[in-house]
Amino acid sequence: MNPADLGLPVDVPSTALFTDHYELTMLQAALANGTADRRSVFEVFTRRLPEGRRYGVVAGTGRVLDAVENFRFDGAVLEFLRERAIVDMRTLDWLSSYRFSGDIWGYPEGEVYFPGSPIMRVEGSFAECVLLETVILSILNHDSAIAAAASRMASAAGGRPLIEMGARRTHELAAVAASRAAYVGGFTSTSDLAAGFRYGIPTVGTSAHAFTLLHDTERDAFTAQVASLGSGTTLLVDTYDVAEAVRTAVEIAGTGLGAVRIDSGDLLLVAHRVRQQLDELGAEQTRIVVTSDLDEYAIASLAAAPVDAYGVGTQLVTGSGHPTCSMVYKLVARAESADPKAPLVPVAKKSASGKTSIGGRKWAARRLDADGVAEAEVVGTGAVPAGLAGQQLLVPLVKGGEVVAREPLDAVRERHVRARGGLPLSATQLSRGEAVIPTEYV
Repeated sequence: MNPADLGLPVDVPSTALFTDHYELTMLQAALANGTADRRSVFEVFTRRLPEGRRYGVVAGTGRVLDAVENFRFDGAVLEFLRERAIVDMRTLDWLSSYRFSGDIWGYPEGEVYFPGSPIMRVEGSFAECVLLETVILSILNHDSAIAAAASRMASAAGGRPLIEMGARRTHELAAVAASRAAYVGGFTSTSDLAAGFRYGIPTVGTSAHAFTLLHDTERDAFTAQVASLGSGTTLLVDTYDVAEAVRTAVEIAGTGLGAVRIDSGDLLLVAHRVRQQLDELGAEQTRIVVTSDLDEYAIASLAAAPVDAYGVGTQLVTGSGHPTCSMVYKLVARAESADPKAPLVPVAKKSASGKTSIGGRKWAARRLDADGVAEAEVVGTGAVPAGLAGQQLLVPLVKGGEVVAREPLDAVRERHVRARGGLPLSATQLSRGEAVIPTEYV
């Protein structure tokens, strides 16, 4: 269920200052010399995937749409800019009525991407587009990094449920965004209630070691938890002695105990021992949940273990070693004048350091082989070849300043499963490698 459908009072604050100082000084200079109204095209892309990654995951698009819609300069913000003399009065007056009125196209959220993929294309006047650079990159770089890590973990889990539990390992607001991105990438639930409230993600949780330590004995703690939450609860069994805790847990909750959680030790060994003990005690249906600094490699190493679910925190919310996707927002085309009918001309940065870009307003399509498996990401600036017309990737997100592509988060999550499933099998290998398909420019 999408909370927006329920009319829940979830407000997104103004995003006008989620930007860099120089965006406004560029605006001021462009207004002064008459170039601010030139029709322009900006594109978001990355020159390379994080080292060892074979594909990226587009995440945060829905949050970008909220951010663009709420990019407003109210009285307090304008006063801040005036007091600091960040821009002149003419620019302040222009900002006071700012509303993005252009178009945004992009890869649908949950889709996969590769180096050079034009993940998002923002079109309008230079003035209105340049202001959005920082907030768009901030959202896409963060959320796509988390979603990519989540996707790798979901592949490694092989269908077993994954619980996002990293709120205490990141900024309190980033935690909500991270939970959303993790859900896009394949996680099934979160411990973060704000994420559950804002995005409708299922929330889970029972108790920590503190609850056991609060009581005189572990038996007292388990008795209190089962009395309150029922026998289907999950009992944390590694505060003291695991074997004794499992025995006590089944004595108190009965063989219908929902699950036990293991948060330390050699998880592979302990999980096997706990499964054997539970079965011997008649609790064959009691599940085993493991936590403790897991990442995709640790999850993969537990593939043969009798584990029913994984809880992941730190490594997930930090992108499993890659907390950003290095996406950039570059001007690729602009009109020769402010005349609305002036033709667009390609523009591109040239650099000896490899930080180059390719000019021109681009389209993208994914070429498939005879079996329907992706074999290349094709990016071009001219007419789309007939054979690729049905495989185009960019879809309209904003038209004339109006959002046209909001969708339930579950639809995004399902799209990612399909997109990842359409890649060569080697895409899900955890060993280091290059992008699983090449990017071709035509």
